[in-house]
Amino acid sequence: MAFRKALKRTAIIGGGAVATAFGLSQLIEYKKTQARLAHVAAEAELRVPYADEFPSRQAQLAALQNTEEFDVLIVGGGATGAGCALDAVTRNLKTALVERSDFSSGTSSRSTKLIHGGVRYLQKAIMKLDYEQYMMVKEALHERANLLEIAPHLSAPLPIMLPVYKWWQLPYYWAGIKMYDLVAGIQCLKSSYVLSKTKALELFPMLKKDKLVGAIVYYDGQHNDARMNLAIALSSARYGAAVANYTEVVHLLKKKDPETGQEKVCGARCRDVITGNEFDVKAKCVINATGPFTDSLRKMDNQETANICQPSAGVHIVIPGYYSPDNMGLLDPATSDGRVIFFLPWEKMTIAGTTDTPTNVTAHPIPGEDDINFILREVRNYLSPDVEVRRGDVLAAWSGIRPLVTDPDSKDTQSICRNHIVSISDSGLVTIAGGKWTTYRSMAEETLDAAIKSHSLSAEPCKTVGLMLEGAKGWTPTLYIRLVQDYGLEQEVAQHLASTYGAKAFDVAKMAQVTGQRWPIVGKRLVSEFPYIESEVLYAMKEYACTAIDVIARRTRLGFLNVQAADEALPRIVQIMGKELGWSEEKKTAELEAAKKFLYHEMGYRSRSEQLTKTTDINLDYQEVVRYKKRFHKFDKESKGFITTVDVQQVLDSINVQIDENALHEILNEVDLNKNGQVEIDEFLQVQQTADERREEGASV
Repeated sequence: MAFRKALKRTAIIGGGAVATAFGLSQLIEYKKTQARLAHVAAEAELRVPYADEFPSRQAQLAALQNTEEFDVLIVGGGATGAGCALDAVTRNLKTALVERSDFSSGTSSRSTKLIHGGVRYLQKAIMKLDYEQYMMVKEALHERANLLEIAPHLSAPLPIMLPVYKWWQLPYYWAGIKMYDLVAGIQCLKSSYVLSKTKALELFPMLKKDKLVGAIVYYDGQHNDARMNLAIALSSARYGAAVANYTEVVHLLKKKDPETGQEKVCGARCRDVITGNEFDVKAKCVINATGPFTDSLRKMDNQETANICQPSAGVHIVIPGYYSPDNMGLLDPATSDGRVIFFLPWEKMTIAGTTDTPTNVTAHPIPGEDDINFILREVRNYLSPDVEVRRGDVLAAWSGIRPLVTDPDSKDTQSICRNHIVSISDSGLVTIAGGKWTTYRSMAEETLDAAIKSHSLSAEPCKTVGLMLEGAKGWTPTLYIRLVQDYGLEQEVAQHLASTYGAKAFDVAKMAQVTGQRWPIVGKRLVSEFPYIESEVLYAMKEYACTAIDVIARRTRLGFLNVQAADEALPRIVQIMGKELGWSEEKKTAELEAAKKFLYHEMGYRSRSEQLTKTTDINLDYQEVVRYKKRFHKFDKESKGFITTVDVQQVLDSINVQIDENALHEILNEVDLNKNGQVEIDEFLQVQQTADERREEGASV
């Protein structure tokens, strides 16, 4: 009944809004003005100890070791943990955060890149009259609007098309999407609308035409998830939080409460993963925000505690940008097994996903070939037969582990609500578990409210609504023009820097090296196909990047966009980092190998290498095969099973042969018969056979 009343109130408000559009627009502007004034007042009260430059990682570690006692110690540097740190430090609490790997190294960097309320969850809320899910969607839509406002350089509204192939589905889906708009209320990004078949194909020409009756377009937000996570963590550092990546918790510290005699958590024994140095961090309150590893930390507190998280793996793939329009996503609301698939433009590529299957918790999830092929099959169902969706076009793939809250009555993870819980153990450990990327801020606020109350901390009210994140202040949509004019950067590079670093893009541009060319004046690219430049590697280290993986996966997104391009960029990245950080040759080699292993296993390089051209008809005798395989392995020194431009370049360099990089790409592209960006052993043998046949034909003539 409460749910029906809530829907009725929403419908009445929404109906009035439609009837009085002018009044609504005035109300929206008034609300926005009031919100801006509140934000300005809140920010004016905040002290920014590190307005000019972040303290180094060494300084942060020193602060962790030398501070007598923090008010709050947060364990976990994902979106929720970083959100808790920002919430705490802006409430004037003495705040610390430790992350055993890199910020956003887990689930928070492996999402669908959407900032959304959840169309599917609203459908379930309505069908099952589930008031809790309805309120979760409403909260997420509020947080969506806030996130788009506080980090406009990293996020933007994205239209998403829902193609309709049966006439009866048109009013059904239209009603559901309109309800989504109504639940958002004045925070609706743009109103959804219906398209005819002709207009739908005009906007999304790759769409399957057969039986298409029309489409519905609605709006959600999209962001650069790892950079957004990093912006939250860096913002907390700006405001004075002591944050350190590659710092793991060895065990929790406890002391007896003098009044009750019960043991209470009072900090953690930590270890610097890079140096191995161990130290204690004392805190009045410890917050567990470790995502899929929630239960591991809870068992450090009490070995007998029951698990509350049920991990679910979500696989995504990246395919070339020509598979989707530049600014229009696609939603498949009902896949062959009942799941939802998104097909979205992102960073000039196309993301497709996600799957939703139970999994074991691991720090290094690997995308499975079955999941990759499932996504490709579903994509083929919605694209025109003229568009051949090839396995070789998968440029990268990854798996992220969602920390779903366990429902004991649920039979599978797909029916679990993405809602969150905040729990406090008998010893005072505060745990935040579950939830969605979009609601990280409200989850952090709720967690800090609970922590402050349970530990009697003296704190100010939450100030994170409307609090601009790192790089947001001073950003404008035309900022990239100033970068081109003032520094002589390529337009594509300038646009990339502005959308990645916001107003801090000028700091990256200042570090860029002169190219020695007429144009661009500065900004040497790491790889020719992508706008990432060498000065970003230098700036990444200021943003606490410690490894080459940090740079290719989270400071830049090269590893998520194209594993081959990332592999090509690695030697130069390691060279730049090694010079800056004083790495030995052994350390450089180890970094290179670790990053290649990361690409091979976690970013889908292994899956690509296993997709050899099985059907090739090769008519070479045994001796010829042995000879040509030896020749192949001279290039493939790491036994990957394929050759890239980097492999060829290294061999050519060793024999002092110079070939232009673009020419080399063209040569390998001709040899690359299945057009997957690499030359496998079967392709190599086939090319050698063709060359032999042509030589024989020439001799006979």
